[in-house]
Amino acid sequence: MVSTRKIAAIIVLAALGVAASPINIPMGPTKAFPFQHALNVVTGILLGPWSAVLTAVIVGTIRIGLGTGTIFAYPGGIPGGLVVGLVYWYLRKTDIAAFTEPIGTSLGAIVSATLIVQFFPRAMLPIFGVENQVLLFIIYWAFSCVPGSVIGFALVKGLRRAGIEKRLLV
Repeated sequence: MVSTRKIAAIIVLAALGVAASPINIPMGPTKAFPFQHALNVVTGILLGPWSAVLTAVIVGTIRIGLGTGTIFAYPGGIPGGLVVGLVYWYLRKTDIAAFTEPIGTSLGAIVSATLIVQFFPRAMLPIFGVENQVLLFIIYWAFSCVPGSVIGFALVKGLRRAGIEKRLLV
């Protein structure tokens, strides 16, 4: 059973993600959003992989609705939180799992390059060929997910120091 505190934490984190959504970096057809990656780290480590996925879906959906995000918000956000949560909860229980977020984001880049990009006009894509598109998306999102992972790691450390984790999981 999911606790009320966990649901409230997901809602608060999603609201923070939406509030920060105007801070994005337009890159090609995407809008890179470093705060999403920081949220993935915080949610994946403190609340678990499925909570991180749910938070990314909520933030991505609202960002798309507000125009501060694109369809790439889903493959750019969801896999990172899932990977961080799985690595943290099932393998080592260490905050270093924060730095696995770019692995998930790279998986999202592969999905974006092979599936979603096919729906965009060719004029929007400067490089043709799936291999080149994957590389392009990984490079685009590295400017977002690497700093986001570092920020998320610092946030987790700060939240732990403040005792927030114990309040969330009671």
